[in-house]
Amino acid sequence: MPVLPGAEPYRHEGGEVGVLLCHGFTGSPQALRPWAEYLAGRGLTVALPLLPGHGTRWEELRVTGWQDWYAEVDRELRVLRERCAHVFVAGLSMGGALALRLAAKHGDAVDGVVLVNPSNKVHGLAAYALPVVRHLVPTTRGITGDIAKEGVEELGYDKVPLHAAHSLRIFLRLVDGELPQVTQPLLLLRSPGDHVVPPADSDRVLGRVSSRDVTEILLEQSHHVATLDHDAGRIFEESHRFVTRLVKESGAGSVHQSDTGSEKRSGAGSDEESVGQREGTATGG
Repeated sequence: MPVLPGAEPYRHEGGEVGVLLCHGFTGSPQALRPWAEYLAGRGLTVALPLLPGHGTRWEELRVTGWQDWYAEVDRELRVLRERCAHVFVAGLSMGGALALRLAAKHGDAVDGVVLVNPSNKVHGLAAYALPVVRHLVPTTRGITGDIAKEGVEELGYDKVPLHAAHSLRIFLRLVDGELPQVTQPLLLLRSPGDHVVPPADSDRVLGRVSSRDVTEILLEQSHHVATLDHDAGRIFEESHRFVTRLVKESGAGSVHQSDTGSEKRSGAGSDEESVGQREGTATGG
């Protein structure tokens, strides 16, 4: 099945610091493409895969499940680890849950986690009926496009296949049980005006992870797809600052883009201010 124009995966070969970006359920890499290009432009190696069943038509998603989605990002992470000395995982919505499981399962192979409006649970009474209803009703209305900024659209499905939604529910419950295994530094950015994922999901994540270096930032001007919304620039900047700080603290220096577009390193003498210093650091779990 041909991939929709704009939904293609994105990869950039940069320096020895890599970032794996994971898109959301029924969405596509298009929602994270500007973020990926921002990081690539600053010398990082970036992988933004297209999850199985996404970016084509909803019928393709109907015959996939969480095992397929997770296997794709797991494979991408292993490729990055072979290529890069430091690897970070990041994700939007369900992509955040995928990033959390990668962190829980791969331990020290993941240097840090960035989450934007992460999903933790399929909410509502209808969620409990999914095991039965999915055999009677093929789809429900779509969840893409929750963006405050006028004239901006998210490329995704206008229908949610209930077989896939049932698999998502199982996956989120699995990840919730694995959250205490997440020990890496964590940056969580969330939108109070999110109409898809409630604040309780971020609160649950922050309350259950074992990370000691945790920063939460509110995206006051955005809805769910904040990576395409008014606060997109802040997400890009804060995530890059987070990555740079952690690489610097590891003793490897920090990666910046030079005026010529090549990467250069700054050592311990850099005056770059850390996210934790400016926003305050909270401890989760």
